[in-house]
Amino acid sequence: MTFRIPFGRNEKLRQVVRRIDASEKLRAYIEAANTNAIARLGYNDHGYVHAKIVANLALKMLRVLMKRGLKPGIVKDHSLLEEDAEVVVVLASVLHDIGMAVHRTKHVEYGVALAYPLLNELLEGIYGERARAAVVSEVLHAISSHEAGVKPLTLEAGIVTVADALDMAGGRARIPFSRGKVDIHSVSAMAIAGVEVEEGEEVPLKIKIRMTNSAGIFQIDQLLKPRVVESGLKDYLHIEAEIAGEEKRILERIEL
Repeated sequence: MTFRIPFGRNEKLRQVVRRIDASEKLRAYIEAANTNAIARLGYNDHGYVHAKIVANLALKMLRVLMKRGLKPGIVKDHSLLEEDAEVVVVLASVLHDIGMAVHRTKHVEYGVALAYPLLNELLEGIYGERARAAVVSEVLHAISSHEAGVKPLTLEAGIVTVADALDMAGGRARIPFSRGKVDIHSVSAMAIAGVEVEEGEEVPLKIKIRMTNSAGIFQIDQLLKPRVVESGLKDYLHIEAEIAGEEKRILERIEL
């Protein structure tokens, strides 16, 4: 599966994306993470499709926020460039769930451990030792703080946290739902028809969520909202959700 990212004129990001595509080890870890997520735990997609969606959302958000004057951590604190911030958010998006190859429990800690050697392989020759250490550190920070309850300390980490939560459209829940996993998580995810991120006017980012059923409010209020609050980005986002067309019935009946 080709990892398509709009790298533009960012040569470093172009090289990183090519290495992501070429890494059999990375692909194997992501597939193992998805095996635990879907086949063994009955969760939604945590594999390559999810990683690509999060990476594209995160990169789009970062570019808008930088355009509107916000400074990434790697620029403010490490004196690197905005193009390096793009490398950070893409790598963190690709690797944020890799720890699920070990287990869902403590997957953030496992993810940091698995990502460290992979990052050094993916970045070797693109950066010198000092700059590479800075990029690796910022990627690991974003991985470590992408779950609710851990405060992201950089713009890049906050963006990855929100982008992860924005991959909520119904397709993610289709496999567990079809296998009989009927709960508020799967039903509410099935109610999300689409998510769009665009540049706003009064605030930098406008997020539009289309629902087919009002059950999707759970995804927004219980899963997305806490991430936005913790991310440090709540003042830069405007989120609007609406039911597109006639409300669609998801369940006929349920017995417990």
